[in-house]
Amino acid sequence: MSVKTKIPPAPKWDIDSIFPGGSSSEQFKKHRDNTKATLDKVEKMATTLDLGLDETNINDWVDFILEMMSVGEDIELIISFAGCLSSQDVSDSEADGITSEGNLLYSRWEKLKSHLEASSLKQSDEAWNKLLADDKLAGITFFLNELREIAKSKMPLEMESLALELGVDGYHAWDQIYIKMSGGLKVDFEQDGKTVQLSLGQLATKMSDADRSVRQKAFKKMTEAWESREDLAGMMLNSMAGFRLALYNRRGWESPLYEPLRMTRMTQKTLDTMWDVISKNIERLKPYIEAKKKLLGIDKFSWYDQFAPCGKVDKLYSFDEAGDFVCENMKPFSGDMASFARMALDKRWIEAEDRAGKRGGGYCTGMGKFKETRIFMTYAGTYENLLTLAHELGHSYHQWLLKDRPYYAQWYPMNLAETASTFVEALVTDAALEKTVDQQEKLMLLDQNLQAAYTMFCDIQSRYLFDKTFYEARKKGVQSTKQLRELMVNAQKQAFGSLLDESGYHPLFWCSKLHFYITDSPFYNYPYTFGFLFSGGIYALAKKEGTGFDKKYAALLADTGSMTTEEVAKKHLKAELTTEEFWQGAVDNALKDVDEFVKLAESLS
Repeated sequence: MSVKTKIPPAPKWDIDSIFPGGSSSEQFKKHRDNTKATLDKVEKMATTLDLGLDETNINDWVDFILEMMSVGEDIELIISFAGCLSSQDVSDSEADGITSEGNLLYSRWEKLKSHLEASSLKQSDEAWNKLLADDKLAGITFFLNELREIAKSKMPLEMESLALELGVDGYHAWDQIYIKMSGGLKVDFEQDGKTVQLSLGQLATKMSDADRSVRQKAFKKMTEAWESREDLAGMMLNSMAGFRLALYNRRGWESPLYEPLRMTRMTQKTLDTMWDVISKNIERLKPYIEAKKKLLGIDKFSWYDQFAPCGKVDKLYSFDEAGDFVCENMKPFSGDMASFARMALDKRWIEAEDRAGKRGGGYCTGMGKFKETRIFMTYAGTYENLLTLAHELGHSYHQWLLKDRPYYAQWYPMNLAETASTFVEALVTDAALEKTVDQQEKLMLLDQNLQAAYTMFCDIQSRYLFDKTFYEARKKGVQSTKQLRELMVNAQKQAFGSLLDESGYHPLFWCSKLHFYITDSPFYNYPYTFGFLFSGGIYALAKKEGTGFDKKYAALLADTGSMTTEEVAKKHLKAELTTEEFWQGAVDNALKDVDEFVKLAESLS
């Protein structure tokens, strides 16, 4: 790849091939109308469940479950497609309305699911197992048994239904309002002698600028923008947590972690063991941070220094070059993965253009029965952007492997979802390290590896600790913005230890991070660290076993929708996640480049 100071604009995605015409699409409207009609039919079918389960109506139960699964996938497509529309243009109010419409349909679907849960508990084990033996339900028995088990810890059906109804325009509405608010924030930023208006997504790319004054200015502008919305964000966060805690109390769930652990299909012991091992090893990153400070010529390591680039690499990667680079370095491991990535790029499944009016962040979302995905990001040409592309293509490949499985068997938890994405990041960065002969580029790549470990061990842990302490505090009452700032700083102090200077914390991080406001996924943090370490273990095994491991890897990903996290690890890696041995090995692997980075940094400084 040639050295560039300017690159062509990154492409926009093709979503017209799903439903042409954006928010006003007639085909999209037809899909929504058909989905509503089908949902009406399935709601009538639900009366079957009230008659009990026996030989005379077992086929009716099977038909209901299959129809419910099908309409659920159609509803998810509505929400996903509307989310794409509002992400690409935060001013698309019609898309926001469709999202609300989709959420209402999803609430009705969730009520059907609650009905099935409650009805499943009333049946004998013998009758239930007879139902699951039906060939038409093959592939979704894990989901159905999990559904029946979760039902034991929920409220009576009438109360669960009411909570779901109230959540649409209450609880989940806060999520949408936050996205709208954050997407609409813009700042005036001086660059190249001109004042331009940037969205927060565009401003975030400045946090990895080589010039510290640019990073500092970007951080200051971001902070000022959020200070203007701090009170509103505080109201949202408190309201969301209050709703969640009230619901948990009614269900008898003592810990706010009960739901996220259920959703990630893992145990508290596994999570605690992972964090305990990480905490014992945080200081091993100290030599890396000290070497980085010396390279950057700074005495204090602040929040806006975390993503400062190391290595004098003035290289910008065009989007096409980044795509080629990712595909080329996937190929030695898995030709199938590389072919998929090339297809996704060629078919323009990726929204990457750097422009105002987009929401911040990046994600990969499914397109239901179209058996496709779409990736959203903002691409500015940095190696970090290239890694984001690799990360999201990993997610996309994971979904591709499951596309022909029943919808309920495609529901893999977020922690295992992050496995596929971080695996591809490691694959691409290690390949780049092997190929480079430029010492400055090598330093940059080593920094990317260690920066990932630093982020997963410190930044993500601070989010987890904030969530944990915030929910405990919220049980006692509404937390003021001052208290939220204090909770955030305390979490950062604990998670970063001596790695971040005391003057360099980010008190408003609770306000600026979208992940705290995602209502569908409480504690949207620890799965990233889990995925990072778990994929590291898989990657080490892949390098050890060599040719042919890609088939085992694909089999592991395919099982993620039909097993608990611990079961996946035991079956495919022969690993016990509740013991320190696995996690210590994974941490050692993540920190293996510290000495080499320090040595190279000293030789180049």
